[in-house]
Amino acid sequence: MLQGMVHYGIHLIAPLLVAVLCYKKKWMKSYAILLSTFVIDLDHLLATPLFDPNRCSIDFHPLHSYIAIGLYVCLLIPSKTRLVGIGLCIHILADGCDCLFM
Repeated sequence: MLQGMVHYGIHLIAPLLVAVLCYKKKWMKSYAILLSTFVIDLDHLLATPLFDPNRCSIDFHPLHSYIAIGLYVCLLIPSKTRLVGIGLCIHILADGCDCLFM
């Protein structure tokens, strides 16, 4: 239960904090963009079984690989891609916390 609270807390609350604190005037649009980075979980559809609570997503799924994570970090550099990069990095952080619980 704690794992789920931490995981979804990071997924939902951390982007909200970033949006409200860093993008005050456009926080709702920013929050929507940050949440849209959940789309990288589509790579879970390639796994068998589809969901395994005892599996670490980091470096198991293609969009959660170390190479992909490196690209997400690079998205933090240009201002035009920074918001997406922040969302992707928060997503990876949340998934990485799951690995710590195992």
